[in-house]
Amino acid sequence: MSGYAMEVYDKLSKKYPWEKEFLQAAKEVLESLELLLEKEPKYQKHAILERIVEPERVIIFRVPWLDDNGKVQVNIGYRVEFNSAIGPYKGGLRFHPTVNLGVLKFLGFEQIFKNSLTGLPMGGGKGGSDFDPKGKSDNEVMKFCQAFMNELFRHIGPDTDVPAGDIGVGAREIGYMFGQYRKLKNEFTGVLTGKGLNWGGSLIRPEATGYGAVYFAEEMLKTAKKGIDGMAVAISGSGNVSQYAAQKIMQLGGKVMTLSDSNGSVYFKNGLNQEKWEFMMELKNVKRGRIKEMADKFKDVEYHDGKKPWKLGKFDIALPCATQNELDESDAKELVKNGCVCVSEGANMPSTPEAVEVFLANKVLYAPGKAANAGGVATSGLEMSQNSIRLSWTREEVDQKLHNIMINIHKSCYDAAKEYGTPGNYVNGANIAGFKKVADAMIDQGVI
Repeated sequence: MSGYAMEVYDKLSKKYPWEKEFLQAAKEVLESLELLLEKEPKYQKHAILERIVEPERVIIFRVPWLDDNGKVQVNIGYRVEFNSAIGPYKGGLRFHPTVNLGVLKFLGFEQIFKNSLTGLPMGGGKGGSDFDPKGKSDNEVMKFCQAFMNELFRHIGPDTDVPAGDIGVGAREIGYMFGQYRKLKNEFTGVLTGKGLNWGGSLIRPEATGYGAVYFAEEMLKTAKKGIDGMAVAISGSGNVSQYAAQKIMQLGGKVMTLSDSNGSVYFKNGLNQEKWEFMMELKNVKRGRIKEMADKFKDVEYHDGKKPWKLGKFDIALPCATQNELDESDAKELVKNGCVCVSEGANMPSTPEAVEVFLANKVLYAPGKAANAGGVATSGLEMSQNSIRLSWTREEVDQKLHNIMINIHKSCYDAAKEYGTPGNYVNGANIAGFKKVADAMIDQGVI
């Protein structure tokens, strides 16, 4: 990195040296943008980089709530409203002990470009709390969500900021938060996405991120005249994204070989099938159990305690769908050595910078999360549209719209990478295509 982009990054790293995830995300974007900045001096003239790396607004608040023993608990709540140049802030809420401002700034920054790539009018934002829903009763989760919304409601709205779910925030949490928002505001609006189907939610929303990552992988493989049918696929995680990525892979004829959780990984000797998938869905979504229980139930399933999936076998495709920086340089080298030809990120920034370098150097078809996992927020945008017009689309309609959006995102990334001299580099393509739309809107709207 050099010139204008380097100057901005240096200032940023000196200003926020403790925000490692945010700096990692900013560096990746700024490095890609050098290709654009050389041809388009207007962005430096309008100080777009200095403006786009700083959130428009950061909200931090305490969240006091009563546990089942009547004891007062206190957590910290956040909302990072990063950029609204092309639409209301849009991005998930994450409830997890690891949540801090640096993590949320990284996620919100990525969200700007991800949302831009969908083609829908959505800005970028992210929020959450260090609250951990694991091990809490439904009543405790409800109490926390209500307390969280008691402050957040002042800062959000259908035309201002529309949060969604993320790690630790599923249909249960969205329901409790929406109920409290509705009571406080005395209105029924599409202020949150990921809602229940019977009160404003969209079909395909739970499936969207996982489906989208697979659709993007499918498009990348087409450029190499390959397909998913018959390919061995490693998937990390066992949450929402992983579950439906696995389902879509099976529907397209691929063979899902792994899943994981924070304790370890399972390897399916004969591949995942419908019976095992249904067992996993109940295990993770109803019983809230551990992935190890799959090996206890099925004889052809191996459990590897404390292991990630990437070194458990030979895989054609890797779908990292768990969390940031879960796939490192060593994992990437192992995947390449064993013949992996395609990596599509279902999580946000799950591959370390060193791992990405390995993939790009070895001509692996590699899709960064801001492009490959944009299906979730795209379908959230479709839910917003349905809420605005007071209509519900069929499952087939939403899935077709999602598929078309992912095809268009792939084309935007592919074309931008080619235009700026790095054909096949989806990192550069995604960053440039996502940036240009937002940056041009910022210029049009003046210095605000």
